Amino acid sequence: MTITPATPDDELLRQVRAGQAPAFAALYRRHQGPLYRFALLRCGSADTAADIVQECFMGLLTGRFAFDALRGTLQHFLFGVARLLILKHEEPRWREFPLPEPDADDAGNAAEPACDAAGPLARVLADETAEEVRRALGRLAPHYRDAVILYELHDLSYLEIATICQVDIGTVRSRLARGRAALANYLRAHAGAA
Repeated sequence: MTITPATPDDELLRQVRAGQAPAFAALYRRHQGPLYRFALLRCGSADTAADIVQECFMGLLTGRFAFDALRGTLQHFLFGVARLLILKHEEPRWREFPLPEPDADDAGNAAEPACDAAGPLARVLADETAEEVRRALGRLAPHYRDAVILYELHDLSYLEIATICQVDIGTVRSRLARGRAALANYLRAHAGAA
């Protein structure tokens, strides 16, 4: 069967299990970007996000993670797997002492966002705003962060988020509302300090 952009995930996965590398490449191209963005925003580390994505796809390839098309879409399944892998990765940190806030050094001075190259003022301001949103997302409790990222940045429904996070829809609604409120407070506090 010829692989096209319209080839369903189920068919691609069947071909992957039959050993067809082009089907795996098509699945990877289709789902890697959103999965990586979720993992990056969720854990805050590009290296960890890349590792999480790799582990998701390797688990799918080897059969370690068993996808059932009757229970939902592959994308939602992969988000759920990534979420669980991130929680597993973060678990040891919860037992350690809390880290200092990422936006201040030991002396309490505000940290400067990293910038690769100077650009027009609008670009710099947009980059600074995006960095502040990332920092604020990083300060949210993980369960609030999941709901906000999946709803606001990946346009998933309450039901889809409930399935990924394995909670009730009401819990998704409350986590989203509380996460948005906390995010707004962090951003408001930062804007007032600037």
